[in-house]
Amino acid sequence: VMINFWASWCGPCREEMPLLEQIHQRYEPLGFTLLGVNVEENSSDAVNWLKDRPVSFPILFDPDNGVSKLYDVVAMPSTVIVDREGNVRFLHHGYQAGYEDQYQDQVRALVRERS
Repeated sequence: VMINFWASWCGPCREEMPLLEQIHQRYEPLGFTLLGVNVEENSSDAVNWLKDRPVSFPILFDPDNGVSKLYDVVAMPSTVIVDREGNVRFLHHGYQAGYEDQYQDQVRALVRERS
């Protein structure tokens, strides 16, 4: 499972979103799940932003940052990759071009661990 914490006002989050969609579409048939978690107090901004940029993975809302605190989210975006046992295997804060290659490598490694 990949959990991506994002906000519509976050430029790097907006840049990363289509790349996450590509990863989701590629690996979802292999048992991979991607969850987008929006951290804005007012979810309407995120909903409006997504109307023009739809994604096929679930978008959840964390307006009180309860889930974000559980994963020590300190920057936007933050991406957590969790294995089948519920262990956090990878944690990324922020986004730079090329991170999606790291994400794919990490997702591929976890998918190969399937039993």
